[in-house]
Amino acid sequence: MTRAFTDPGDVDLNEVGGKGFGLIEMTRSGLRVPPGFVISTAACHNYLEAGELTESLISEITSRLADVEAETSKTFGAGPIPLLLSVRSGAPVSMPGMMDTVLNLGVSRESAIALADVTGNVRFMADVVFRFHGMYAETVLDAFEVPERHELDEVLDGLPDDASAGGVYDAVWSYCAAKLTEDSDDVVPTDPYEQLIGAVEAVFRSWNTRRAVTYRDVHGIPHDLGTAVVVQSMAFGNLDSNSGSGVVFTRNPVTGELGMFGEYLEASQGEDVVAGTRTPDPVQKMSEKAPDAFAELTQTCEAMERRRQDMLDIEFTVERGELYMLQVRSAKRTARAAIRIATDMYDEGIIDAAAALGSVSLDQVRNVQRPGFDPAELAAATESGKVITRGVGASPGQVVGELYFDSESAQEAAKAGRPAILARPITSPTDLHGMIAADGIVTATGGSTSHAAVVARALGTTCIVGCAELQIDPTAGIMTVGDRTWTTGDLVSLDGATGDVIDGQITLVDGAGEGGDGLAALLDLAASANAGISVLGRAHTVDQVAEVNSRGGDGVVSAVDDVLVTAGLLDQLVADLESGKELTAAAADLESAIVKAFTPLFAAVGSSVEVDIRGLDFHADDVAELLSVANLCAMHPQVAMPMGSPELVSAQLRGLAKAAEGTGASVCFVSPRMSGAAEARALRSLRDSIGVPVRLGGYVTNTQGVLEIPAIAAELDQVWLELQRLQAATYGIPPRHLLAAEPLDSYVRDGLIDIDPRKKISEFVEKLVDDTLERLESPATLSVRLAGAVSDETVHLLRRKGIKRFAVSVDELRPARLAVAR
Repeated sequence: MTRAFTDPGDVDLNEVGGKGFGLIEMTRSGLRVPPGFVISTAACHNYLEAGELTESLISEITSRLADVEAETSKTFGAGPIPLLLSVRSGAPVSMPGMMDTVLNLGVSRESAIALADVTGNVRFMADVVFRFHGMYAETVLDAFEVPERHELDEVLDGLPDDASAGGVYDAVWSYCAAKLTEDSDDVVPTDPYEQLIGAVEAVFRSWNTRRAVTYRDVHGIPHDLGTAVVVQSMAFGNLDSNSGSGVVFTRNPVTGELGMFGEYLEASQGEDVVAGTRTPDPVQKMSEKAPDAFAELTQTCEAMERRRQDMLDIEFTVERGELYMLQVRSAKRTARAAIRIATDMYDEGIIDAAAALGSVSLDQVRNVQRPGFDPAELAAATESGKVITRGVGASPGQVVGELYFDSESAQEAAKAGRPAILARPITSPTDLHGMIAADGIVTATGGSTSHAAVVARALGTTCIVGCAELQIDPTAGIMTVGDRTWTTGDLVSLDGATGDVIDGQITLVDGAGEGGDGLAALLDLAASANAGISVLGRAHTVDQVAEVNSRGGDGVVSAVDDVLVTAGLLDQLVADLESGKELTAAAADLESAIVKAFTPLFAAVGSSVEVDIRGLDFHADDVAELLSVANLCAMHPQVAMPMGSPELVSAQLRGLAKAAEGTGASVCFVSPRMSGAAEARALRSLRDSIGVPVRLGGYVTNTQGVLEIPAIAAELDQVWLELQRLQAATYGIPPRHLLAAEPLDSYVRDGLIDIDPRKKISEFVEKLVDDTLERLESPATLSVRLAGAVSDETVHLLRRKGIKRFAVSVDELRPARLAVAR
């Protein structure tokens, strides 16, 4: 249940925790580490179950403590040289500031007097006693009121100049004890061994404090890991002016720039550096105050970074000019810093390409590639009550703009170069021009498949819908919530991920383009590892095609309905069909609309670039709700089937062929919701009969279609698997829920579903895919469409199965390129 820093043998991070693992590593490397031992996470589990430490563990702790006494030539709780301890938490996963620590433990009257004698510094002893009593009372006894630092000066000022060490101890201890009685019936024990057991139990208990549980929930850390406890001999940074404590990063955690970045505070303990009660110096100032220790720290940082192949966060103490290492861990860093560090370390020869690609998360790539709110400003705005309301985040992004309540005004503002937020009770096709012009869209009603949501996603525009608290009066040009009112031109900020509508302007921090902060270099590494793999981007407008090209997409995927919606041409077709127009006549209109909408799109794509276009799908959730096609499907039921209306399919084939003429684009028409070889043969026969130079494919979204993929692939040029819709069908979940936070976040958190289908492929779907790939001549003939945020787990699973062709949204191109490369 315990392990000394010096014990030989393999070290299990999950047993000794991150802090213990680092201390053992540094000890083995020959660095100056105060001796100590680790109480394992297994002991934590036992304590949390039983509510107390076992006698065998207490005996083991006592034995380990005797070893530390022997190694340091100090005595716990007594003189001539007293041993004082730090007792710190150390979970397997870093949870900074979330769990408990007790420093200076082992204070008794005898040890305090001995400490004053051996150091020749009575005030230092008083400081140690004062610190210990307050920290123990707060951490172990849950006291709310503990003495503040200035009160120690008041106690000492009231003593005679010739007060003995014992007298000083008595005065400080009595003062702190009296302060504690005002808040608690508990007392801080004077027996050092009792102090140690109490501190160990407190650290174990801190694993389940509200703040620790919340932190784990937010960061996805398992609750069953438990924490280890590190018991270590104290090094005193508060001993004199030649002592101090500090925290240093081996590189700048904000920018990623090479060089030590951190702080040093002379005559202090580690808690002082982070408490903010005194202002520390930049760590470089340490070279003036403790030059030898600074030189050793510099050398140690460089060596440890190369050994660990990572940017590090290091805590240290200087005691009378000697450097002691107290902690090393992988450093938290901004997304921009993470990318720069990965590419710089690769260039410096510290890590290889695989490690560089693996050291950056997909979320970090997402973070740097687009503008976002300044985190500090956003937090301040939230805390100060500036969030007007929270709706449904329908299309992500963070934008700031002026409020406009009709599409014409929004369009005019955009033409004048002013950022516009279009606020409507609900949108309709007549608002399309304003929606295209707006930087963001807000509606009082509607859900994730409402008109505003669907069009905004197609446009890539930030959108929040279903803001039930909002009263929007377009005629009066006002928006109200309770007794608060906003008028035309007022600034608001939208967070399309959280659904927050915020009063006023939150500063936008520019995202990094391809050349920013090493992102281009990182993606070049990814491209080198991606030989034979294609990642296509979804685009419905000329601007989005340009984005696909600029973000390194290997081609474009789109859909007839999405392109026609963004061009404002689909609603008229549906209206004509609902009014009784014959399919033949409607087909001619459809062909013309496709030529008009797709010609500029294909021209933007460029020569020899692959473009896969999904056919018109009236069954798709977004189209069905957007255009209310229930009446259409009742009047023309055949349009609900992939090959039910040869007239409309022919119109799409001819329209796409005409639109591609002279552009050089390599166009593939992909039939939606294909279920078998008969449909594939019918599509090929229809294409051959009209003689258009368009390649053919099929989208598969259901289990029957998956089983038939080998037969479908034999008839067509390619087959696309719509993974999101297949997952949705497997669980009986509306596909739109796989693109939103709720209700799935709650469902997963409550354990009502075995996996998160947005991030992981179900066992059933995986077995279906495995069976299909076994029967395919080559896995490369199957392509996979990934909707929503790309998941490392899903991509890695598909790559291992031989899938080499993916399609993602334009915002996910860079994350996907990184994911498929590792």
